[in-house]
Amino acid sequence: TSALICAALIFAVLLANGCGRDLNSAQGVAEEFVDQHYVAIDLPKAKALAVSVALHKIDEEIRLTSGQKIDASTQKPRVHYRLMEKTEGEQRSTFLYEGTIQSEDSSFTRQWLITARKEGNQWRVSNFTESD
Repeated sequence: TSALICAALIFAVLLANGCGRDLNSAQGVAEEFVDQHYVAIDLPKAKALAVSVALHKIDEEIRLTSGQKIDASTQKPRVHYRLMEKTEGEQRSTFLYEGTIQSEDSSFTRQWLITARKEGNQWRVSNFTESD
């Protein structure tokens, strides 16, 4: 029975961790932004998390890609990322992620620097940059 209780506790912890990220934290908002912008390629959802320079960049990306339909039939790359560095403050935080992008015939890495700032009592992405 102790093994059963232990297994149940492990399952409960895994279930709790898998129920989404904390969008009340700078890192949670930064990772949701990376998921929407780079993994799901859903610019409107990424835009909902953005303010300031990041918002203008997303608006420009939406303008440049208007007319390009991305739906279930679109061959999207597989994207995996990991946190490399973070600097967290009370009002501003930065996160450096390394992303691996894989398509049918190629694979490459990019680094994404995501800056989040506190807007009222909510964290929002205020800027993002991409580099090789």
